[in-house]
Amino acid sequence: MYRTFFKDYTEKVWGTACHQISAEWGAQRIKGLSITEAVRHAWRTVWKKDAAATKTSLIERFLYPRLGPGQLWEAVAVQMQARGGELCFGVRVSGLRHENGRVCTLITENADGEKNEITADYVISTMPIKDLVAGMQPPAPMSVAAIASELPYRDFITVGLLLRRMRANAQARTASSSNMPADNWIYIQERDVRIGRLQVFNNWSPDLVDDKSKVWLGLEYFCQEGDQLWSMSDAEMIAFASEELEKIDMIDKADVLDATVVRVPKTYPAYFGAYKDFPRVREWLDGFDNLFLVGRNGMHRYNNQDHSMLTAKLAVESILSGKTDKSAIWEINVDDEYHEERSGNPRENMA
Repeated sequence: MYRTFFKDYTEKVWGTACHQISAEWGAQRIKGLSITEAVRHAWRTVWKKDAAATKTSLIERFLYPRLGPGQLWEAVAVQMQARGGELCFGVRVSGLRHENGRVCTLITENADGEKNEITADYVISTMPIKDLVAGMQPPAPMSVAAIASELPYRDFITVGLLLRRMRANAQARTASSSNMPADNWIYIQERDVRIGRLQVFNNWSPDLVDDKSKVWLGLEYFCQEGDQLWSMSDAEMIAFASEELEKIDMIDKADVLDATVVRVPKTYPAYFGAYKDFPRVREWLDGFDNLFLVGRNGMHRYNNQDHSMLTAKLAVESILSGKTDKSAIWEINVDDEYHEERSGNPRENMA
């Protein structure tokens, strides 16, 4: 199973041999799941039994925003502004000044290069730790700065393809004249193509597609910022992605109606290389009483979205209660009770 399903896909994602990846990554992603449990799940699915006992990793129903996850954060932004909060768009934090164990000032920069300083009572950071440490003033100790500067990441490209139809496939679960599969995600293990995963956006929510007769796909590629794949023009990337799907017999290029490319740097914090010394970076950053690290990049931890939101919730609770100990935040997704926490009703689970 490892060679058939996991090895090539995992090495596509991380760009390194599996034996060089920390076992901590695997433990983070597959807690509570086993071959035996997968077989039991298949049996329960066939006989529609014991739905309440299904592992969260194997659930088949969950809540999803009608127009995608961005709707959640749009709603949060509206509520925050209604309560007097201010959102600054087109602005990045380029530095943080600290003294006496507290972050005191944020240095910001807008698209025109104009800088501004904001006094900070508390800082909740989701920025990549590599960038956070590099922006600290005075600088971090040399040993900490050296580790942070070498922390590895994998970058991400999504190519969106709008199609008239897909090729017919007798093995695919489909009830559509467009031959659209019934899956949300399809993992691509084939080693002779670079694509790692395929999303069928219609199946996340039909409202993500204006014309319900068309198929809206997202082709996911894992790469390094500045490498050959990342440096392709949009037109080159679209042509490359279309050819790969045609090569594995999923589409005909002639059926591509429209396309787009989205590049996301530092999507995946990686668990190899300098990561082995990450505890030293964490210890130094946790020493600032009013600095709270949350989220996937903020903690250099490959959390799911729900776990990332939970780290933010605990950070806020710590601030409100005056706690400076960050250990509870770091424990999120370390134990099974966090990783697979769920209610008995599958409709109440979130992706």
